[in-house]
Amino acid sequence: MNIGLIAHDSKKKLMQNFCIAYRGILCKNELYATGTTGRLVEEVTNLNVHKFLAGHLGGEHQMGAQIENNQIDLMIFLRNPMGAKPHEPDTKNIFRLCDMHNIPLATNLATAELLIKSLDRGDLEWREMYK
Repeated sequence: MNIGLIAHDSKKKLMQNFCIAYRGILCKNELYATGTTGRLVEEVTNLNVHKFLAGHLGGEHQMGAQIENNQIDLMIFLRNPMGAKPHEPDTKNIFRLCDMHNIPLATNLATAELLIKSLDRGDLEWREMYK
């Protein structure tokens, strides 16, 4: 499965810790991330991550294109819900695209853990129908 990873600045350490904790599951899948998030995840996990541009420099647009082309099966977007960001429309576009294309989306740690454990159990195999 193709997993998308995005984390706002205040959540990047949390994303690193999540990826360390679930490295055994993540290593069985293809990982795609915005630039800085991908680099930070690679540094602490030694996982191979396909990196796009940094989120605010167009990486969220690139991830959105992957979603539109049905190239992402699961999205983990750890976001800071406090305060608007200059690129808030790009963030909301990711959510809209995930809804439109039936991509499971986690925006917080609790949901990310549920989705990654579901992936490991095989509960997301239905995504293969969409490809």
